[in-house]
Amino acid sequence: MIGIIEDKLNDIPSLIIADTAKETEALPTAVFFHGFTSAKEHNLPIAYMLAEKGFRVILPDSMHHGSREQGINSMARMVSFWDIVMENVKELGMIKKSLDERNLILDGRIGVAGTSMGGITTSAALTQYPWIKTAAILMGSPKLGIFAKSLIEGLKKKGDLPVTDETINQLYHQLNHFDLSLQPEKLKQRPLFFWHGVNDPAVPFDHSYSFYQDAKKLYENQDNVHFVREENRGHKVSRYATLEAVEWLHKHI
Repeated sequence: MIGIIEDKLNDIPSLIIADTAKETEALPTAVFFHGFTSAKEHNLPIAYMLAEKGFRVILPDSMHHGSREQGINSMARMVSFWDIVMENVKELGMIKKSLDERNLILDGRIGVAGTSMGGITTSAALTQYPWIKTAAILMGSPKLGIFAKSLIEGLKKKGDLPVTDETINQLYHQLNHFDLSLQPEKLKQRPLFFWHGVNDPAVPFDHSYSFYQDAKKLYENQDNVHFVREENRGHKVSRYATLEAVEWLHKHI
């Protein structure tokens, strides 16, 4: 039987999904990050599919989301978007530490995945943590700097941003540290999966696809980097995408 436990991993509210008979056993592990304005429980379907294949799946709530929302308004949350991404990356390290302390990861087999903001988080995490065995990025951008500039320019056109140009420039500098497109060598041949809808109006399809085309040139085994494009699909993960991501993680973690 697959069970769902609500817990805190280093004070990060999370759902832990696994076979109830193996609740305290070390298992191959996947950490899955949700998208912007979403929450941890919204990714239970993919977590269930992975748990059925023998994984322990961790679904954390991001800062200002789910049980951590704390009444933040939409503009404040939007302005905090990149802070949330960077905090997710930091908290991934904290989650890994907590799991290690409980001896819950089997033979260091841990992968990371996410949708939209969670996919962006996943790409950023690959620049920081060599212990990530594989990753799945669903409708996320590995080009953090370029995407940040396009989002900020869009917000400026809608009205004055409640932040200074100095703060914005500091943000761009910070993001360089996490921008996978600026340091693709940090992939180090690790298996990497992308899914993206061609008609995505929120996160540009070309960000992930053009990165994939460049990144695969770095791979000795090009089967270890895979891109699934879905025609006539916007900013919503399809069942097909979910099944493909599950199979990738199952094969490579």
